[in-house]
Amino acid sequence: MAKTKAELLDQAKELKLEVTTKNTIAEITAAIEASKAPKEAEPAAEATEHTTKAGKHSSKAQRDAAEEAERKARKEAGDTTPHADDAEAQVKKGPRPVTRPHAERRGKAYRKAYELVDRSKTYNLSEAMELATKTAATKFDSSVELHINLGVDPRQADQNVRAVVSLPNGSGKTVRVAVFAGEDAHAAAKKAGADIIGEEELLKRLDKEQLDFDMLISTPALMPKLGKYARLLGPRGLMPNPKSGTVTTNVAKAVQEAKAGRVEYRVDKQSIVHLSIGKVSFGPAKLAENARAFFDSLNSVKPASLKGLYIKSIAASTTMGPGIKIDSSTL
Repeated sequence: MAKTKAELLDQAKELKLEVTTKNTIAEITAAIEASKAPKEAEPAAEATEHTTKAGKHSSKAQRDAAEEAERKARKEAGDTTPHADDAEAQVKKGPRPVTRPHAERRGKAYRKAYELVDRSKTYNLSEAMELATKTAATKFDSSVELHINLGVDPRQADQNVRAVVSLPNGSGKTVRVAVFAGEDAHAAAKKAGADIIGEEELLKRLDKEQLDFDMLISTPALMPKLGKYARLLGPRGLMPNPKSGTVTTNVAKAVQEAKAGRVEYRVDKQSIVHLSIGKVSFGPAKLAENARAFFDSLNSVKPASLKGLYIKSIAASTTMGPGIKIDSSTL
C-alpha cells in the first residue's frame, strides 16, 4: 500500500533527511531508500610522504635510503644470501694495478747511475763523495747536495737550527750580493765585489719587486727601512738577519765571505736540513772538505735542550741523481 506524502515526510524527518513539502513523493522516496542503503567503504588514502624533485627528500633518495637500510638489516641479521637489489652495488673490480719501482720509471741516465749505488750499504763520507761524482745524471755540472734528518722539533724556538758556514772551496755558484748601506760604506762594498750598492736605489728596486740578487746585506741603522718589505723578502730568504751575518757594520767583510762561499742553512718544517756543498767538477776531495766544514758547523749549533738523537740520517745526491746513504758515525 502506497504511503501518502505526509507519511513519507514523517519518515524522512525521523531519518533526519533534508526534505520539505516542496519535494515530490518520488524525490522523498528516493532519499529514504538512499539513506537505508549500506554505505560503500571509502578507499583508504595511501600514506604519502612529502617529496621533492631533487635532494635528500626526493623519491629516488628516499628509495635508495630504504634499500640501504634493508641491506644493513640483512647484514646485521647474518643473511649472506645474494639478493637481486645488491647486484648494482656489487661492481666487479679488475686486477690490482702493478706499480713499477721508482728507478724503473726514470730515464736511462738515472737508471745507469742508480745501478752504481748499493741500497743496502751506508758509505763513509769519502766514499759517498767519490760515488756522487760518478752518479751525476745530467749533462751540465751538477750540484752535490746533503740532506740531514735531525731529531729536533722546529716548532720549538730553541731547536730551530739556523746558521751560516763558509765552505773552504766555495759553493760553485755565482752569488749576486746587494748592499743596503750609507754612502760611507759604498766604496768598501764595491771593492769587496758587491753587485748592487745603494740606499735609495735599492729601495726603488724593492718598490718594483726587482729581486735580482741572491743575498742582501744591510747595516743595523738602515734595517727599519726594510720593515715594510718583510713580506717580499722574508719568504724568499732574502731578509737580512743578524744570525746569518747579513746585518753588520762591516759590510765589506760580509760581501767577501758571501762571494767566497759563505752559505746559510736552516732546518725546515720536516726537521731536515738541505744544503748544496759544491759542484761535481770540484772532485771528491774538495767536496769532502766542504762537507766536513758543514758538519762541524752543524754540530756546533746543536740545541742544548735536545735530549734525543741529534742527527738521525744523512744522504747525499747530485742534481736529479740517486740518493747515497752516509754513515753518520764516520764523521
